[in-house]
Order: sequence, then C-alpha cells, then structure tokens
Amino acid sequence: MPHTKDLSAHMDQTSNNPGSQTDGAASAGDTLVEFLQIVTRHRKFISRFVLLSTLGAILLALLLPKWYKSTASVFPAEKADLLGGLDGIASVAKAFSPSRALSALGTNSETDRYMAILKSGSVLVAVIQKFDLVNVYGITSYPGERTAKELMSNVEFTVESEGNLTVTVYDRDPQRAADMANFFVEMLNKTNTELMVQNARGNRSFIENRYRKNLEDLRAAEDSLKSFQKKFGVIALPEQTEASIKGAAEIVGQLALKDVQLGVLRRSLSADNASVQGVQIEIDELRKKLGELNTGTGVGANDPRVFVPFKMIPDLGAEYVRRLRNVEIQYKILQFITPLYEQAKVEENRQTPSVLILDKAAPAERKTKPKVSLYALLALVISLVLSFFVVFFLELVGKLKATHPDRFGRIVSSLRSDWFGLRPWHRRR
Repeated sequence: MPHTKDLSAHMDQTSNNPGSQTDGAASAGDTLVEFLQIVTRHRKFISRFVLLSTLGAILLALLLPKWYKSTASVFPAEKADLLGGLDGIASVAKAFSPSRALSALGTNSETDRYMAILKSGSVLVAVIQKFDLVNVYGITSYPGERTAKELMSNVEFTVESEGNLTVTVYDRDPQRAADMANFFVEMLNKTNTELMVQNARGNRSFIENRYRKNLEDLRAAEDSLKSFQKKFGVIALPEQTEASIKGAAEIVGQLALKDVQLGVLRRSLSADNASVQGVQIEIDELRKKLGELNTGTGVGANDPRVFVPFKMIPDLGAEYVRRLRNVEIQYKILQFITPLYEQAKVEENRQTPSVLILDKAAPAERKTKPKVSLYALLALVISLVLSFFVVFFLELVGKLKATHPDRFGRIVSSLRSDWFGLRPWHRRR
C-alpha cells in the first residue's frame, strides 16, 4: 500500500540520516527531560482525561446493580457403623456391609460426589424453579440453558483446606442470595440421601434374594439329613459307632466265656445233656446277635436302631458327614448373611442428613460488588496509560508534520484512500 511504502522510506531515511542517529543516541537524562516536557505541555489534557475517566468509573460503579454474597458452610456427616456391636459377624461381613461404602465421608471421592450433585441439572432446575430465576435474570431466549449458565456464573462451590464445603451465591437481593445458598445445601442433603437410599435398596434386594435362597438351601439340607437319619437310624454316628463297638466287644467276651464253659461241660457230660445243650443254645444266640451287628439284619423297620452295622459304617459315615456338612455350611452362610440383610434394611430406611450445616447462610449487610475503589483504581491506571499514548502519538505526528510536511501529506492521503476505500458506498475513480 502507498502509505506503507512512505512510512518505510521515512524510517529508512531517518535511520540513514546522521543527524537522526545523533538524536537517537541522546542520553537517558535528555530522554527523561523530553518526557517531562511533553507531559508538562499536555498536563491539562492528561489531568482532565484521567480525572474524568476516574470519576466516570466511580459513577458507573455507583450506578451499576449491587450484588450481595451469602455463604453456607457444611461438614460431611459421619455414619455410625451399626455392625460394630455384633460380635458374631466376621470381619469380612463388615467389609461387605452397605454402610461401609456409604459412610466413607470426607474423602476425595465423597467430595467429588458432592460437587457432582451441586452442579447436576436436577439441582440447578430445582433452584431455578423455586426462585423464578428466569424472570429474575430477565432471560427471554433459551431460558433453560441460559438461566443455568447465568446461575452457575453466580455460584461458587469450594472445598476448604479444613475439609468443609462452602456454597457461595451472588445475587442482587441479599435475602434471596442467602435463601439460595441454604437451598443448595438442602438439595445436596436431599439428593445425596435419595442416592444412598437407592444404592441401599439395590444392596438390600440382592442380599434379600441371597438370604431367601440360603433359607431354601438350609431347609433342603436339613430335610435331606432328616430322611437319611430316618432311613438308616443314624442319629449321632460317632456315638452310635462307639456303642456298636462296645456292644460287639461285650458279646464277643460272653461268647468266649460260653465257649470255655461248653468245652468244660463236654469233658464231663454227654452231648445230650441238658446243660450242654443250654450252653450251646446261648452260644448260638450270641453268634446270631454278633452277626446282626455286622450285617444289620434282624431289626424291624419300626424298631429303634441304637447300633450301626459294622459293614455299613464306612458308607453311612461318608454320607452322614456329607449331609451334615451341607447343613453346617448353609447355617454358616445364614449366620453371615442375616446381619447383612438386617443392616441393608436399616440403610434403606435411614433418613439421616448427609452433611451437617456448620454455618447457615445469612443476608449480607453490605454489597460485594461492584467495588468503587477497584473501579477507580483500574480507571486511573488505564486512563493514565491511554492519555500518555495519545499525547506521545500526537507529538510524533506533529514532529513528522513539521519536519516532513510533504511526506506527511502523502501518508495522510494514502491512509484516507485505503481506509475510506473500504466503505461499500465509496467507489474509487
């Protein structure tokens, strides 16, 4: 563009001009003096510009709507371990307790959970509807989305180093700001409690199904053991086996004694003698009884069985132990799962608060923003910088105009041609 070429030529000429190089090598003291001279010449403009800008910023801060801040502070509520007093529960049962996962408060995961709840759409919609924020914020188009964004820009959720969670709300009405902060805490408690109850309900449903299945399995195992005992007369296998051994030993001893007695009688009496025959009959009965103990025969179906047949002891023992073991396993499971089931029912019906209110939000006594002092300070700094820029730019233009009027005219003409040529209604000729 023409003005760019002229400016470049002017800069090249200035850099190649020995006088310009001499002027550019002025000392720092001369530069400071020149700076003070320029500021002094334009002191009225600078002071008025800065003063008016600062006063305008102060006036703007006074006229802008006042915003008030209210803060509520909460602490996570500690959950008591209701399984702690149950001595019959194994430690693994406590580890799988529903309350363990729901009572680990104060951790990072729990803090993230609270943050997610406070920023959730359901909580924001509840706050918007309760306080009619669509009309309060004056939202006309896309009320749901834009109102939620406006609300999020006016709230702050912060986890302090001490572990408490603060909910800060900014609003033009101090009372509404306090009510909104307290309502956020209320919704946090309500939503978190509903989520915990939902989780506990799922745990309770799962544990209840397993509990009922365990009762069925235990009943089936008991019935199986009962039918086995009825069929084979096995009530207490170890005791019955011991009794069988003792009874057999006593019969064997009597049989040995009768054998000796029979031998003695046969030496002195004939085989047809009544005494010899009587002893022989006793020996036959003892041997018959011993055979019944070995085989289990000779006992009616309805007769009580005290002695277990020796031949059946291995098979009966293995089957008895297997069925008894099933009963004991199901009973152990019942001991394990019953407290969990009761705990799950307690958790499902628990309505204790999730967080405890440390400081309830109260209406602010004075506004939070806009801060007049901050507006005045920013206006003072910005206006001072702008005034210096304007003054030095005017000085530069004036010096260029005085030293190179022809070149200055061409630059101005080129700028006007280039910039005004961008207008759609302007046509170059």
